[in-house]
Amino acid sequence: MSHRFSFNALIGCTLTATTIFTGAILFQSHQQTSMQNEPRSQVPYTVTSPEVPTSVEFAGEKIDLTRSDLRERMDREILTFTYSHINTQLMIKRANRLFPVIEPILKEQGMPDDIKYLMIIESNGDIYARSSVGASGLWQFMPATAKQYGLEVNNSVDERFNIEKATRAACRYLKNSYKHYGDWLTVAASYNTGENNVNKRIAAQKESKATDLALVSETSRYLFRLLTAKTVLSNPIRYGFLLKSSDLYPPVVMADTIETNAASIDFTQIAKSNGLNYMQLRDANPWIRSTSHNNANKKKYKILIPSKESLFYNPADTKPHNSAWVVK
Repeated sequence: MSHRFSFNALIGCTLTATTIFTGAILFQSHQQTSMQNEPRSQVPYTVTSPEVPTSVEFAGEKIDLTRSDLRERMDREILTFTYSHINTQLMIKRANRLFPVIEPILKEQGMPDDIKYLMIIESNGDIYARSSVGASGLWQFMPATAKQYGLEVNNSVDERFNIEKATRAACRYLKNSYKHYGDWLTVAASYNTGENNVNKRIAAQKESKATDLALVSETSRYLFRLLTAKTVLSNPIRYGFLLKSSDLYPPVVMADTIETNAASIDFTQIAKSNGLNYMQLRDANPWIRSTSHNNANKKKYKILIPSKESLFYNPADTKPHNSAWVVK
């Protein structure tokens, strides 16, 4: 069977393809013209640009967003949050479970409440978040930094996933950084890119605040993701997120806390002894990374046992931590 085409056949195919293409263009043009002439309510969907506030307050400091460069950087991140529907909805849903745990620790540690939004943009509120470079947990600690701040990291126990311990470690890290910079947004920039990088730019550019520094794109965006997280989560309805109370994730209620310093810890057996399976025990204690742990140093661990109600909850009973997150 020959694969060669005659010249006339080739011309015929070309003319047919051209006719189809031209017809498609004319149809699309007619469709667009028709849509332009239709009432707005009959257009399939509309895309609007969300409002950019004139200023935003973070950790007690007011950032003026009438300055053109700051406004446009904020605009980009608000657009991203508003139209990244899945991630933003998950942030709000998860915040309902996490903020009741995080907020009291921040207060206890003398930290601004707004620092909780740094946790949100680090991990999207995903307890099990892990980056491609090895940063893990809600606060995205690298292994070496985690160990430096007192967190245990190995194959069977990884305290970067321990919500309370990791939050306290993050507070210590951030407070040390604040002693150096005296500005929480600059602290946030250093959390993202490292203090050495921020220090070099401060020295070279003779500016002390991150909002006035020319930073790498990722860190520059990071600052405005932080401000946007607060802006959108403070009033998600304004940005089109119409969640009901039943859409939110309720806090996990613990029925008991088991303390053990056994030389060998069998997490599966602990789960079974408390009417759970290993997966349920690990969900309540995400720092558990294996079914057993060789605890030669006899370190004491606190293992949380969730209540049966937390394992089987009725979404209709969920209460919003922040009433601004939900529609009535």
